[in-house]
Amino acid sequence: MNVDVDLSPLRESLEAEGIDGYCIDADGSDSDQRYVSGFTAPDPYQTLVTADGVHLLVSGLEYGRAKAESSADSVTRRSAYDYRDLVAEHGPYEAKHRLLAAFLEDHGVDSVAVPRSFPTGTADGLRARGLEITVEPEGIIEGIRATKTEWEIEQIRASQRANEAAMATAESLLATADVEDGVLVSDGEPLTSERVKTEIEITLLRHGCGLDDTIVACGADGADPHDRGSGPLEADELIVIDIFPRDKETGYFADMTRTFARGEPSEEARRRYEVTREAYEAALEAVEAGVTGADVHDAACDVLETAGYETLRSDPSTETGFIHSTGHGVGLDIHEAPSVSPSGGELEAGHVISIEPGLYDPAVGGVRIEDLIVVTEDGYENLTDYRVGLEPTTE
Repeated sequence: MNVDVDLSPLRESLEAEGIDGYCIDADGSDSDQRYVSGFTAPDPYQTLVTADGVHLLVSGLEYGRAKAESSADSVTRRSAYDYRDLVAEHGPYEAKHRLLAAFLEDHGVDSVAVPRSFPTGTADGLRARGLEITVEPEGIIEGIRATKTEWEIEQIRASQRANEAAMATAESLLATADVEDGVLVSDGEPLTSERVKTEIEITLLRHGCGLDDTIVACGADGADPHDRGSGPLEADELIVIDIFPRDKETGYFADMTRTFARGEPSEEARRRYEVTREAYEAALEAVEAGVTGADVHDAACDVLETAGYETLRSDPSTETGFIHSTGHGVGLDIHEAPSVSPSGGELEAGHVISIEPGLYDPAVGGVRIEDLIVVTEDGYENLTDYRVGLEPTTE
């Protein structure tokens, strides 16, 4: 991963607390691990951050690749500590503690901070061997990750290009379908949520991305923001399509939602769409470095409430209306810092966030419009290049 990681905030925190190092014990699916090490592997490995560098402890299986691909200052294999002999003598559980303790000692570490996700058994084993273990509660690495480098922004932009191709595939299916007895029909068969999702995934794979799931939710299904949708898609109903792919090589996500309707949606459905679009535009206009995520969320709520719809701000117990936050950070995780919500803190240049207000009611359906943007000093740069419109087209 070609990221110029700035770990100075972490090192400054360690120095202030008088702690020798920071250790992550996780596999490459842990985004902090991937970010700090510049490496990913399917089995757990250890990353140690000290004042003088970043150091990896890996299996022999991963040693060559870690040497070639990671951004670490040093890579050590377990065999350097006679790991097999330790396992034979003490069993795998105790052997790991002895292995990691020796690795930490070699780097002059007597006290170590660890993330909240650090394995409890490993922490207890290290404490039993005399090391001081402190759980770091603030999520410093996630905070560092929130401000993206230019390289990271380009990776997210590339993922969003793939996302746009997938959305175009989905929109084209809706636009070219026939309508028979109120149901969308393609190639003589009902056009289902499942079929559209399959075509989305195929398009993403062709662009080097993948995702475990996506949302194509019609009618009442779309009134639940995280209902994936199922069954035939109907004419005259709102159809929410939310795609959030991840690049298979870089690991960076993208995120986009559009809402479509074939035929003649109700007057109320059209009104909700236009009001949601106004809220989306108001939220975008509120974005710039120095404002808070709460400020941006309020801008969306102001529009929706003025139009007569409930939000969680106006009624925390409402089950219809605007029932989620306006956005979230996107990077190596699909949901990460910062938050564009009632508790959202100050936005900084380089933050990549979604803007996605919506309105939901099972009697009408759901509407959500979402773009992915980069916060700048005086506004934002939109990473999303896809039209906003209710009627699907093939253009």
